Amino acid sequence: MSNDFKNLDMTMMFAIHDALRRELERIARITSRVDEDPRHVLSTALGWELFKKFLTIHHTSEDLTVWPVMQEALAGRPAELELLDAMEAEHAIIEPLLADIDAALADRDSGQERLGGLVDALYTGLNHHLAHEESDALALMDLTLSQEQWAEFSNEQRGRVGADSVRYLPWLLDDAAAERSADILGKMPEPLRNAYENEWRVAYEGLDIWVPKDLSAAR
Repeated sequence: MSNDFKNLDMTMMFAIHDALRRELERIARITSRVDEDPRHVLSTALGWELFKKFLTIHHTSEDLTVWPVMQEALAGRPAELELLDAMEAEHAIIEPLLADIDAALADRDSGQERLGGLVDALYTGLNHHLAHEESDALALMDLTLSQEQWAEFSNEQRGRVGADSVRYLPWLLDDAAAERSADILGKMPEPLRNAYENEWRVAYEGLDIWVPKDLSAAR
């Protein structure tokens, strides 16, 4: 799918979208469990914090470097501008849901009753947004943005990840198809590939990001 675009390389865009979908599935499974309070898992496991952080970085980078540039380039084209407005509106729904889920996790009295509905809303809303962006907005990005502007988005996202690259890259490639991983790693400098293969991936696997911290520490 990432090869269907003529101007921009969308490999990393599809990779982050698929990583977010993967984590949504895990969060939904945790929330549906009956053998353990899902609030305990989500509030103590590293996975929820990484999901929130990398999702927020991705959306913030788009909000700062993609949508405003496209709004300016597409001025006077109402259909395209309506699509961009929809992208921003869909982003605006997600952040409050993350905050509401955190509030439910911290609420010992009624939090568990609210958690399932909030996670369902996050699951539905984010999956809808990712599909909408892939079906309509990415093609418009490809037609509108220059290579330099696309690089600015990538640089913004990379800068916001910062030192957390040691966890971001293994998180991104967790359960990724071998072809996707090889494609992404093949475009990286050799020292970065070596660090991933020899250090970062092994350290990430040892984190057990969806195991509650107290249980993980006991292993």
